[in-house]
Amino acid sequence: MDLRLLGPVRAWRDGTELALGSARRLAVLSVLALHANHSVSRELLVAAMWGEDPPASATGNVYTYVSALRRVLEPGRDRWAAGQVLTSGGGTYRLHVRERDIDVFRFEALRQEAKQHRAGGDRAGELNALAGALRLWHGEPLAGVPGPFAEAQRLRLTELRLATAERHATLLTEVGRHDEAIAVLRALVEAYPLQENLQAMLSSALQAAGRPAEAPRLTMPQPEAGAPGPARVAYARVPVPSDRAALLGRDAEIRRLRRAAAEVADGRGRSLRIEGTPGMGKSALMTVALRGATPAGCRVGWAVGDELSRRMPLGVLLECFEAAMLGDRGRELVKQMVAVAGEALHGPGVDIVARAAALIREAAEQAPLILVVDDLHWADLHTLQVWSALHASTAELPLLLIAASSPGQAELRRNPADDVITLAALEPAAATQLVRAIAPELPDPRRLRGLLTEAGGNPSYLRHLAAGGPESAALTATVTTHLAGFTEEARQLLRAVAYLSAGLEAERGCSLGELALVTGRAREDLIRELGPAVAAGVLGAAGEWVAFRHLVVARVLHEGTPSSLRIMLHRSFASRLADADAPPERVVAQLLAGPVPLDGAVAQWLTVHIERLARRAPLLAVTVLQRARAQYAVAPAERLELTAWLARLLLDQGRNGAAEAGWVAARTTDPEMEGEMRWLAAVTHENRADYEAAADLARAVLRERRVSQHWIERFRLLLARVRPHLPGNPTVPHLSRSAIIGDEVSVIR
Repeated sequence: MDLRLLGPVRAWRDGTELALGSARRLAVLSVLALHANHSVSRELLVAAMWGEDPPASATGNVYTYVSALRRVLEPGRDRWAAGQVLTSGGGTYRLHVRERDIDVFRFEALRQEAKQHRAGGDRAGELNALAGALRLWHGEPLAGVPGPFAEAQRLRLTELRLATAERHATLLTEVGRHDEAIAVLRALVEAYPLQENLQAMLSSALQAAGRPAEAPRLTMPQPEAGAPGPARVAYARVPVPSDRAALLGRDAEIRRLRRAAAEVADGRGRSLRIEGTPGMGKSALMTVALRGATPAGCRVGWAVGDELSRRMPLGVLLECFEAAMLGDRGRELVKQMVAVAGEALHGPGVDIVARAAALIREAAEQAPLILVVDDLHWADLHTLQVWSALHASTAELPLLLIAASSPGQAELRRNPADDVITLAALEPAAATQLVRAIAPELPDPRRLRGLLTEAGGNPSYLRHLAAGGPESAALTATVTTHLAGFTEEARQLLRAVAYLSAGLEAERGCSLGELALVTGRAREDLIRELGPAVAAGVLGAAGEWVAFRHLVVARVLHEGTPSSLRIMLHRSFASRLADADAPPERVVAQLLAGPVPLDGAVAQWLTVHIERLARRAPLLAVTVLQRARAQYAVAPAERLELTAWLARLLLDQGRNGAAEAGWVAARTTDPEMEGEMRWLAAVTHENRADYEAAADLARAVLRERRVSQHWIERFRLLLARVRPHLPGNPTVPHLSRSAIIGDEVSVIR
């Protein structure tokens, strides 16, 4: 096989190109290819293609697309024979293809090879690897493939391509191949006109080639009002500055970072760590606080850790250090750091950590140095050890270390810091200001309260909710990205927590016992798998109870599942909870969240448990009873009993249950129930000041005398209560009020 995703999606088998078919088919193949040799659930495929709003036919469509792909990928396979390339089982699918047969994996492997050559000081090898990686591209990745998964991959892969091309151009310039570097950089500047570092690189290459007149005019970033020191154009890749609105409510944190930057210029260093759950704005805070606010004479290096960072010894540190070092001596120090990294790559070297730390100390002795690492917890072990070793040096040198990470990261527990800045949830006032700054229209108070509740003070979720609403694909993609660092098993458990949280606004979580019951997992396994989510602040834990800190995450996980699968899972969860005699409100929450059809088995269970449910959760009981009464699949006897309970609860809650009570009274053969229901209807009319209707019901009961004496007495009392409120009889105006009352008394007697 030869699968190409770095451009329009194409595939070859034994040298023959395959006709892959529709765009949706390509979407399925793309997901399976990027998860090659791993099981992909049907649920994930649906979410990848349609996001949070799949059509009712989504599950059936997946079957169709997979079947068609099987025929294309294995044209010689007998219809009834098991597949070898695309297999299925247990609601999952797996594409059996070697990673080296997929261009995305070849591209990433060549990038890794280039890093290894770089660590070994082999420029020619690095240049060849980068050139080979770029030759794999044939246009926009996954071009024309629909769905949020493809869109997220397009963004990721395009960013990797840009970083690879930048490094390739830098190397070409360094080895004197200026014309090639200029050609590459011109194409990059044209494709990415807002990347100022590309313009600076092109100018540098033109200067080196003796063609300074051709240099583009750089647009220098302007310092913010009151920022100390001039702005500077850096060659290093730094995060794109965020909209200022994203940092509403973070003024104190911005001041702390800028104060630290000002102090390092005066010779006082320190080590800072910024912690916050995903979406709290760690990257945006560092970017806005340091952009244009770096004091003159300070050098700044910036790096971002990712999952690949751990494969390269000192990789994150080297990237950060190289970005800060300019001039001949700076390049010499970087060269020495590359050599140290190369030794670490080939096995345990002598004093790797000490030598790397010494190079950074030497750089800080020359001029104030600020090193910034985003997502430090993804860095390799050597980088973490050097970062820790440098902590003590910050008290003696103008060296400022700034790292960002999610809270509770095991990798950073032994990593000291002078100060930890924790980004807590935004206060309601700041959250409201953020929503109003971003929303296209000013939300009404009720909608605003809903947005604030869903986001739980998370700025990223607030921005997406304000800009696109709870159904936006961008919000779903953001939540998916925030959860991507967890294992597939942990994500499945988080989805189960979301399902168990659905339908009960007051609860918003579940117990470990319930989670173990519906998933079939041991409690110890749950604690181990969900531990990282608790540490990262995605889940909150209190004893046996776990709950999402941000309701929007639970909603995306829940609603991102096709409706047919949601119903099936909720029915399964309800059944398991009921079999274990869980509190009835927990069972009913599952029935309502689906929504699960209330068939005979469910109605029987509800009839047995309705009294307990009514006592524990009366509002929830009314909701499920109203559903039960509307479903004709419920047997008549059970429907009658459940509707009677509905009438009782409506009266208790001060609501109008006269219609329900009258419906039961007209159908029951039990005089006691008939008396109760007619009395409920009459009292409902009385409570709503419809005294004539209450009196008419009372007279009818007293006249027919089909109910027990107990109810006769209650109706007499009711009639006596409403009599003062009754007007004269408009149908017999010739009768006096005393005659009418006398007639009533004779009826009663």
